[in-house]
Amino acid sequence: MQLKLKNPLVFFDLETTGTNIVSDRIVEISYLKISPNGMEESKTMRINPGCPIPAESSAIHGIYDQDVANAPVFKAVAKNIAKDIEGCDLAGYNSNRFDIPLLAEEFLRADVDIDLMKRKFVDVQVVFHKMEQRTLSAAYQFYCAKNLDDAHTAEADTKATYEVLKAQLDRYSDLQNDVEFLSKFTSFNRNVDFAGRIVYNDKDEEIINFGKYKGQKVEDVLRNDMGYYGWMMQGDFPLYTKKVLTNIKLRMFGK
Repeated sequence: MQLKLKNPLVFFDLETTGTNIVSDRIVEISYLKISPNGMEESKTMRINPGCPIPAESSAIHGIYDQDVANAPVFKAVAKNIAKDIEGCDLAGYNSNRFDIPLLAEEFLRADVDIDLMKRKFVDVQVVFHKMEQRTLSAAYQFYCAKNLDDAHTAEADTKATYEVLKAQLDRYSDLQNDVEFLSKFTSFNRNVDFAGRIVYNDKDEEIINFGKYKGQKVEDVLRNDMGYYGWMMQGDFPLYTKKVLTNIKLRMFGK
């Protein structure tokens, strides 16, 4: 089944130094842009993370320090990547919980002003887990009857994810071939930040989603605990989470 698109949809995958969206860095990015007319454009590039790649990460994706020694740092290519995905919705495999939050962190570190929250996100892993509960390699075999021989290379994973989503739409009649529907279907929460530390409640109010203040309105917490903002800003939280918290604080002062 071909995708019905109102906006271009970019399937992408990241290979990284690890799984911590705050401290880890991109070593490879691959994306496949699908236009509403069906035209496909792809790009893959290695990134110098500016730090050693842990051996356990290299063992998974096969990218070593020497492979990225002459590659550009993310800041050098960030504006071009942002331009490539401008006006596009985003899709990936486990992308809502990892790839999109980490990409947002890299853009912030590179001082590139791109508001990913304006886009719709489709996480193919969530469709698979809700329907079948397996991994990307198993999903590729299950839906496409193919072996993912180059698993854990960004380009192979990106193309496989695109094929899997199309096959999922063919298989499940209750899935709508519509990015807005798929975005809502694959969302775990109505996140205000990418990491889900702050979420919206049913009244569209920002709510703390972790720790001792979980379930409480952000504005109430900031008003009643003056030290909370400083603790968050100095803590090991994603830059985008800190940006969201700062915006809420500035909005409060503007009232």
